[in-house]
Amino acid sequence: MAVEESVDAARARIRRADRVVVLTGAGISAESGVPTFRGADGLWKDYRAEELATPQAFAHDPRLVWEWYDWRRQVVAGASPTRPTWPLPASPGAVPA
Repeated sequence: MAVEESVDAARARIRRADRVVVLTGAGISAESGVPTFRGADGLWKDYRAEELATPQAFAHDPRLVWEWYDWRRQVVAGASPTRPTWPLPASPGAVPA
């Protein structure tokens, strides 16, 4: 199948869909200033994932886990969308997060 046919087929499926989910890589948010998890300045450079992102981590140190996720929410709330994300909320029927 040619690229144009693939794009046309994807477009048709998206138009027929009741809901669409878009998964992106970390680069999309990194451009907005949101740290990635595994990059040079990644979020896991100071902590292992098991220290923050598991039920056991929360049971062991709930304050650390809450503070880390609160910090992360603040970073994301202060970020501005990057150009690659602009078409997403502009799509017909899009619901803001």
